[in-house]
Amino acid sequence: MNRFDRSSGRVRGKWSGQAPTRIGSTGRVSGAPDTGASAVGLGLRMMRRPCAWLGPHHGYLEEPISTEPRINDRIHANEVRLVGPNGEQVGIVRIEDALRLAREADLDLVEVAAQARPPVAKLMDYGKFKYESAQKARESRRNQANTVIKEMKLRPKIDAHDYETKKGHVVRFLRGGDKVKITIMFRGREQSRPELGFNLLKRLADDVVEDGTIESQPRQDGRNMLMVLAPTRKKAEAREQEKADKAARASRRQADAEAEARQQAEMRAAHQATATAKKRRGPADNLDPDIDL
Repeated sequence: MNRFDRSSGRVRGKWSGQAPTRIGSTGRVSGAPDTGASAVGLGLRMMRRPCAWLGPHHGYLEEPISTEPRINDRIHANEVRLVGPNGEQVGIVRIEDALRLAREADLDLVEVAAQARPPVAKLMDYGKFKYESAQKARESRRNQANTVIKEMKLRPKIDAHDYETKKGHVVRFLRGGDKVKITIMFRGREQSRPELGFNLLKRLADDVVEDGTIESQPRQDGRNMLMVLAPTRKKAEAREQEKADKAARASRRQADAEAEARQQAEMRAAHQATATAKKRRGPADNLDPDIDL
């Protein structure tokens, strides 16, 4: 990145692979190859890109190149290969005519292939195009499957119930499409019996053979013994299967709720059909003559 300091007349930074150079009184750049470079030519070459003046102690700083395509009046070519809004080929037209067509159609002229000769420009709604592009990028990031390495720690003398619980977690991780690192932790004299950890890792690998395979064989790492299990199916497949299972569970819950609602409605109808009208009590039904009804 080149910075031209007006106060000292120096070009700070790299210039054609040379060390920082100085502009002499003749306008030539000392230390640079004799290619006719001058202060005026260097300034014009630096001003081709957007620059910011940072003061006499820093000079000019080139701004980063924009990755946005050129639109409308920012297109520098004299003629372009025009593409219509529906993808039809219009042909090579002058830039003035292309801009006029864009204004008449109330659209933007977007340079989609700047490296072509002549550049390819298309008539489109640039704001809508940017919005749809952002939506597609966000959707692709959401659907991107990133494999995560889970970790499960065990002891050589683990209890049977604890082992089944840990194995259940490992199976759940593998079915979710994630790798699992199994760590056997040795303490004290257990370090002299590494075969205990090796046998435990082999047992676990045999128990989950339907959901995962051994990616990294058991190996000793200090006081620990490690093994990595890889899932048998990819993360994307596991996610699709999870979505299908979730939809199936939701449909079953809805069907059960509808069946329960129908059963309750039938029970209410049967109760109303068999119910008799309650008899109104009168004076003849009074068993206690001292009470007036």
